[in-house]
Amino acid sequence: MREEILKALEELRKNSKKRNFVQSVDLIINLKGIDVKRPENRINEDLILPFGRGEDAKIAVFTDTFRNLKGVDIYTSKDIEEIAKNKREIKKLAKKYDFFLAEPQLMPLIGKYFGKYFAPRGKMPRPIRGDPQKMVDAYKKSINIRMKNAPVIQCLVGKENMEDEKIARNIEEVLKFVISKLPKERANIKNVLIKFTMSKPVKVKVI
Repeated sequence: MREEILKALEELRKNSKKRNFVQSVDLIINLKGIDVKRPENRINEDLILPFGRGEDAKIAVFTDTFRNLKGVDIYTSKDIEEIAKNKREIKKLAKKYDFFLAEPQLMPLIGKYFGKYFAPRGKMPRPIRGDPQKMVDAYKKSINIRMKNAPVIQCLVGKENMEDEKIARNIEEVLKFVISKLPKERANIKNVLIKFTMSKPVKVKVI
C-alpha cells in the first residue's frame, strides 16, 4: 500500500503548481454500497496521525478548573454565557478551532447555547477524560474523519512541506482505520484520491 501512496505523492508534486503558501494534503475516499441515510453507516471518528497534521490543530477548552493548560485557548462558563448573547460570535468561535474539549459538567451548558451551531459542523466538544494536558497534546495531532450526507470522506493528512514518507504513513493509517469501520471493508471503497489545497486530485492505486 505504501509504495502506491508514495508513487501518487510523487505524481502530485510533479503536476502541481507552486503556490505562495504551504498547501494542505487532503485524502479523498469515495465509497460504494453504503447507505448514508442510516446513521450507523456514517463514520464520525477522531484519529491521531502518526506524524501529525503538519501544524498543530487549533484547540479550545471549556473549563472552570484546568486554567493552566498549554497550547490552547481557555473559555470558562462565564465566557460561554457571554458569547451566547451574540450568534455571530458563536459562529466565529465554531470556525476558529479544529477541536473543542470540555469538562463534562459544562457539556449541558454548551449544548444549550452552542449546540445548534456546533453540531452541524461536527464541532461539539469532546468530554475531557483522564489527564487533560495529554488529551490536548493528542488532539493537536488528530483529525476528524467524518462522512456527512454523501458516501465520501475527505480529511487532512498533512502539509506539502512534510516528507513524503511521513505523509504516506499518515495516509496508510487513515485508510486502515476507515477500512476497519466499513461493513464490507475494502469492498466498500470505490477509489482513493489525494490532492493539495489548490491542485487537481491524483488517484492512489490501493484498491
